[in-house]
Amino acid sequence: MRLFSILAAIVAALVIYAFVFERAWLKNTFAPAETPVTEAPAPTPEDATTTTAVGVVAIHSRAQDIDSAVVVRGRTEAQRQVDVRAETSGRIISDPLRKGAFVEAGQLLCQLDPGTRKATLAEARARRAEAETRIPEAAARLAEAEARLAEAQINDTAASKLSESGYASDTRVASTRAALSSGKAAVQAAKSGLDAASTGIEAADAIIAAAREELTRLEINAPFKGLLESDTAELGSLMQPGELCGTIIQLDPIKLVGFVPETAVDRIVVGAKARAKLVSGREVGGEVTFLSRSADPETRTFRVEMTVPNPDLTLRDGQTAEIMIASDGTPAHLLPQSALTLNDEGTLGVRIVTGDAADFLPVNLMRDSPEGVWVTGLPDAVDVIVIGQEYVIAGVPVTASYPGDGGAEEQAQ
Repeated sequence: MRLFSILAAIVAALVIYAFVFERAWLKNTFAPAETPVTEAPAPTPEDATTTTAVGVVAIHSRAQDIDSAVVVRGRTEAQRQVDVRAETSGRIISDPLRKGAFVEAGQLLCQLDPGTRKATLAEARARRAEAETRIPEAAARLAEAEARLAEAQINDTAASKLSESGYASDTRVASTRAALSSGKAAVQAAKSGLDAASTGIEAADAIIAAAREELTRLEINAPFKGLLESDTAELGSLMQPGELCGTIIQLDPIKLVGFVPETAVDRIVVGAKARAKLVSGREVGGEVTFLSRSADPETRTFRVEMTVPNPDLTLRDGQTAEIMIASDGTPAHLLPQSALTLNDEGTLGVRIVTGDAADFLPVNLMRDSPEGVWVTGLPDAVDVIVIGQEYVIAGVPVTASYPGDGGAEEQAQ
């Protein structure tokens, strides 16, 4: 038994030696004879023309004029919004209106305590009445002064003539002239008194107007019809000029505001039809009412506004929307989205049938719809491959079948 183990070890050592050190001799001794290989002949151009055409499904597509809508992202915005503030000071004596309440134009929002304002108005009226009583007195004084002036003029004329004839002394002439000057001064004073009385009436009128205006400021009314966005001032609170009484927004009609890039602004005109789709899925329609003439200095975009009726007030201020503004029609093809493909350079386009071979044409994607995608960049009439376009490249022979022709295959013309 021990002898067998020794013989097995010797045989194993010889095998290992042969595989490690005599590998080349083993290959030459035990390798089978090589069979000569003959190269296959290279394909000729004639063989290429006999390649089997690839079967594809294509459709006859014709361009259609569609509205090339300008699509922008935007938001809803209240037609008007104002913070109604106090113009005078006073204590609130009216019950507050709660936010969400609907108010009409001119409706009372906040009522202030009049305090001493009514007394101020009464005092101004009394001063006016007093000024009015001074008018007749001042007019009478003016008439009296004018009469004395006329008398002084007569006396002065008579004294001057008598003095020229030697019948009146120089003293009398000087006295009549002094009386004449005094009469003129009295007339001027009477006129000033009359003017002062008239000015007193005008001043009283101004004080009355100011007192009345102050009283009107005690009632803070809604400037337009809308909704209260905040509670009005609380009963008993003290208001100062400039403090907030309440905020009102007008949502009917409502505006949708977006910003159009420079490349598309020339395609939009005021009055163009527009539609908007809210994030909730609701769609609304209106028309463009404003297009800015000045670009935003930071984004280089132009503000555009469309107005939408909102009688039920279901549209809220600040909702996000996708706005589509109609512009001039553009020829485009409606194709299945699956017909779009990429060429080796990564250009988006479609495979078409030209003659009896396939070809590739790049396209521009306008927008998608439930029926497919609208693309431009194709001829007015073209046969577009819709099934099998991924298995052909430009120049590959194809046999196209057209579903509209009853499913029969025909060689593309």
